[in-house]
Amino acid sequence: MDFMDAYLSSLFSVEGKTALVTGGATGIGRMMAEALVNAGARVLICSRKGEHCEAVAEQLNALGAAGSAEGFAADLSSETGVKAAAEAVTARTDRLHILANNAGATWGADYETFPRSAWDKVMNLNVTSIFELTRNLTPLLEAAASDDDPARVINTASVMGIMPVADGCYSYSTSKAAVIHLTKILANEMTRKRITVNAFAPGPFPSKMTAFATASGQGAQATGAMNPMGRIGRPADIAAATLFLCGHGGSYVTGTTIPLDGGYLVHTGEESLFPEVD
Repeated sequence: MDFMDAYLSSLFSVEGKTALVTGGATGIGRMMAEALVNAGARVLICSRKGEHCEAVAEQLNALGAAGSAEGFAADLSSETGVKAAAEAVTARTDRLHILANNAGATWGADYETFPRSAWDKVMNLNVTSIFELTRNLTPLLEAAASDDDPARVINTASVMGIMPVADGCYSYSTSKAAVIHLTKILANEMTRKRITVNAFAPGPFPSKMTAFATASGQGAQATGAMNPMGRIGRPADIAAATLFLCGHGGSYVTGTTIPLDGGYLVHTGEESLFPEVD
């Protein structure tokens, strides 16, 4: 290893660490999982579709990277499901260096007809499950933490939790604002446990959730054209931010939300993240 490789490794390597990425089989979760595997971590991936997580884990293991991946099923939409997920992680490891709370849901409807059931569903998965899973896994995070190298929690929020724009996704935008505030609360409480808690606020990235606007080349181009940087997010954007927060170089950062948005939050020319879809 030459000097440059050794220097970068000292800042961004997660070699030997164990991570859990919820919703890690698709979209931003998949990007985070792949980054961690490439940087040397053992990555546990969970979502409702266990077979999908297992297939993605096989794909990541086939990369020949320094780390490895394991997939399993976990339904975080209920208290029972969160408890089962925590037990599944505990059965696989006695310490957890990184927890990426990425699983989430959205719902779009007109203001006049937005259903209460959709509000409850989105808030429950996007906010309540983050709190409960983090709390249930805190003993494993504490076991992995040290003064020099804290354990890390990353919550996936959204620029829609900062911008006062719903685009019909009233519960989603509100839930992501709650995630940002919860991140600060947990950071305040967990810093002395040697656990950092931060969040990402992504703009549009290719994912199952944004497939209506980004799945096709034309849609991705139109969505990107609305961004000040002229494009949607790329896997490398997520990977670099993930390794910053999880590597040694990010050990002094807690309680913050990092926008990964191409400039939406400092640009006042658009009120929407996505083009109108017929």
